[in-house]
Amino acid sequence: MTPTHLLYLHGFRSSPQSAKARRMAAWIEEHEPRLTWWCPQLPPSPREAIELLTQGVSQWPIGRTVIVGSSLGGFYATVMAERLRCKAGLLNPAVDPARDLKRHIGETTAWHSEERFFFLPAYVDQLRDMTPARLAQPSRYFAVIATGDELLDWREMSGRYRGAHLRIVEGSDHALSDFDTHLPHLLHFLGLARAP
Repeated sequence: MTPTHLLYLHGFRSSPQSAKARRMAAWIEEHEPRLTWWCPQLPPSPREAIELLTQGVSQWPIGRTVIVGSSLGGFYATVMAERLRCKAGLLNPAVDPARDLKRHIGETTAWHSEERFFFLPAYVDQLRDMTPARLAQPSRYFAVIATGDELLDWREMSGRYRGAHLRIVEGSDHALSDFDTHLPHLLHFLGLARAP
């Protein structure tokens, strides 16, 4: 069935103003204006983020809902997709954020504003506690993984999503600066566009 609702989840220190989020919003406005699009600003607390998302999609038709997530948002997208049993598109998804974000404990800033926030030690525990043990149905996932990601190991990402639909990109970077190249493949997997 063609999706009617799309949830987009940004990464750590990012926002709905990220380049990929704005690019997807622009595509939807042009090609699928009737699609319900939600890209919320996620709170620093992982528990609060998942509570916000769970409440926000509670009235959505799950059979017509898809999720896209980038980096930490890819981790959250996996958590939500496992709970909702829906399709998810992942862009350089964080695999073990409890491990990787330990070094960010303390005060930090957002990328797209001067806003400061605290990343607390308890957030690491929250991430660890919500990490899915394994994927119930890997075929529900499509992951764009860049070998040139300077923050995350592409081999670890590929291993985590073994059995999923993988698009391994030679080079590129964590931000997927060449996102327009991969967007048609993502949209096709989600059921929003024809095969490129």
